[in-house]
Amino acid sequence: MSTYPHVRFLTSAAEPHQLAADSGREVAFAGRSNAGKSTAINAITQRSGLARVSRTPGRTQLINFFEIAPARRLVDLPGYGYAKVPERVRSKWLALLQHYFNVRESLVGLVLIVDSRRGLGEQDVAMLEWVLARGRAAHVLLTKSDKLNRQDGVRVLRGTAEACSDTVVTSQLFSAHSKKGVEEAREVMNRWLTEA
Repeated sequence: MSTYPHVRFLTSAAEPHQLAADSGREVAFAGRSNAGKSTAINAITQRSGLARVSRTPGRTQLINFFEIAPARRLVDLPGYGYAKVPERVRSKWLALLQHYFNVRESLVGLVLIVDSRRGLGEQDVAMLEWVLARGRAAHVLLTKSDKLNRQDGVRVLRGTAEACSDTVVTSQLFSAHSKKGVEEAREVMNRWLTEA
């Protein structure tokens, strides 16, 4: 049974005026288009079809809001970094994301999805800088960690921690396939959503 039995899709936004009401608390999920963001969201919420998983990276082009509980939301941000997306579409996503980070008072934390085999990229670092500039929390999920051996897993986790050592960013290994780190990620989200 889902930890969030009442989770439901709330609304999608392609333009700033379409964002959900800025009240309560929300946790945003962001990441490169092929890092496994939708799969991570579905694993954490224990709802297989909540966020749409596509074989075509870059499919999430809207900001999608899901209600976890009254005044508590999970926000699925558009994926970034996919080369085949037209420049005008990328520019629109960027403007929408910047607006989102600049204005959302209800945003309490960002879960950044990073493919553990690639590590933090330039755009990932920029995303962290946006959210940290607003004084919000950030947590890195190093996805697809089941594809790494133990030694490589330790190395990538250490490298991520070192890259974020000057900040309050936390990180962990994660695999939706093996369920490694799912409970830990869920606890981070729950803590952010319930802290006063």
